[in-house]
Amino acid sequence: MKHVKTIMATAVVSATMVSVAAQAEKWDMPMAYAAGNFHSEMGVVFADRVRDYTDGDIDITVHAGGSLFKGGEIKRAVQTGQAPIGERFMSAHANEVPLLGWDNLPFLATTYADNNKLWAAAKDKVNAQLDSLNLVALYTCPWPGQGFYFKKAVNSSADTQGVKFRSYNTATATFAKELGMTPVQVEAAELSQALATGVAESFISSGSTGYDRKVWEHLTHYYKVNAWLPRNYVIVNKGVWNGLDSSTKSAIQKAADETGADCSAKSAELANWYFEQLEANGMSVEDASADFLRELKAIGAKMQADWLASTGADGQAIIDAYKSM
Repeated sequence: MKHVKTIMATAVVSATMVSVAAQAEKWDMPMAYAAGNFHSEMGVVFADRVRDYTDGDIDITVHAGGSLFKGGEIKRAVQTGQAPIGERFMSAHANEVPLLGWDNLPFLATTYADNNKLWAAAKDKVNAQLDSLNLVALYTCPWPGQGFYFKKAVNSSADTQGVKFRSYNTATATFAKELGMTPVQVEAAELSQALATGVAESFISSGSTGYDRKVWEHLTHYYKVNAWLPRNYVIVNKGVWNGLDSSTKSAIQKAADETGADCSAKSAELANWYFEQLEANGMSVEDASADFLRELKAIGAKMQADWLASTGADGQAIIDAYKSM
């Protein structure tokens, strides 16, 4: 009889363990950038932390490089619940919601410290916009400063006329047009092919993208402009988020806060290293000429004015809050 009770007790414990395991939610997390990019690597760190802090209740699988959804599809996939969570370049949606271009205002916040201040000023209004889109932001992480890649020396806009320019959002397309270039929409995962086939001949990005895509195979010059430090953001479907209990939310947010801080630190750590790698692979890496920089800053001032006109009081409040810090 005692043996039978032991068997029954073991069976109950086993059944309970199976039941707990069955409750674990499996989340697919699409990301647009290559698995070796620091954003994607940090996405894996985040997933590991979530698994740890929720005791396995939330099990996230990262799908890097646009392998599950292409970059331009990720926000929509999370909004509609096709994926519960994902990462996207925030300002890629500025054409839909201009306020989300807060981090693409040229020459406003050009250091990591200032970029953090700008995010602090923008965070509440950005989150309110995301809420209206059925999204919740868990963490954000800046890229290094943005500069220009070309396959020839460029000293001013006289050298950029007619160049096919890869754009990734409204701001970059505007820069292209103002410099007499032709903007072409190309996702990061497709950049190497676009350069190889001549679909694009130039682009603006950080040293990270150039390194990840080995652009030295097609381009020759990188100009350090540090126009802005754009951010990626990890977003979760609002319905999914609201369906979680408070302890699970707290555990996920703890993982998000830690990962956001670590990702920002990693970005800053790698910024100059990327330049070194570009140079080591034969690219010329230098500061933009005074004439080119002067033209870029004039375009930037116009872009900021246009952004304020499109965002109204909310945009002005962000700028005012930032400048008061």
